[in-house]
Amino acid sequence: MPEADRATLTFRCPPGLVNVLPRPIQAVRGLPEWFKSMPPNVFNPTMGVDDMTIKKCPPVIDAMTYGYLMPLAADLEVRDGEFTWNFAADGFVGDFSRSPIGFHDSSQVTGSPFCQEDRFLIKFNSFWNIEAPPGYSLLFTHPVNRTELPFTTLTGLVDCDTFHRSSINFPALWHDVNFNGVLPKGTPVAQCLPVKRENWTERFEVLSDDAVEQVTETRMEINRRSGVYRHQFRAPKR
Repeated sequence: MPEADRATLTFRCPPGLVNVLPRPIQAVRGLPEWFKSMPPNVFNPTMGVDDMTIKKCPPVIDAMTYGYLMPLAADLEVRDGEFTWNFAADGFVGDFSRSPIGFHDSSQVTGSPFCQEDRFLIKFNSFWNIEAPPGYSLLFTHPVNRTELPFTTLTGLVDCDTFHRSSINFPALWHDVNFNGVLPKGTPVAQCLPVKRENWTERFEVLSDDAVEQVTETRMEINRRSGVYRHQFRAPKR
């Protein structure tokens, strides 16, 4: 896609952190090692044939490579439930946090599946103000399909075309209570997905005879050869 036709997200950080913070990266550049190393095809013992893995599934790939990954600001060491870090920077101003993480009391999620009365929710501080083009919001969610991470980031939708004078932080449930080790600086803690705001309505219909025939033909074509969706239906996203 030509550069002039691309929408732009503008990321801004405090002056004292410009040489300290890892930058958000395009999600396509942050695919996990398990995805890179997994085979594209394997033997399917249930069907008795070779079959494709999710590595060749365009919807999975598009979801994992869309938008930007928001990185952890510093190495985070976890030992027996205690979090420690070393995060030093000069030039802080105003009300900026001095810590890469904070917390939410469990009372703030009372009545939700995230509430565990004897545990806090952690909060990843990002330090980035993000400005989106007019008419766009940003959906912040757990990095797509990254269940190996020891936490689960809660999902939120922020109108970053108007709200871009403050950084956005990411509450998360630390679900791996047995985790002991270091979560490295730069680990993706949220995925940022641009969403164009539009008014939607719904419509329900019954498939016509012609539509049923088209469904049958499409399914038969998909079963006959691979890559049908990718070559005939997939829209470019970069």
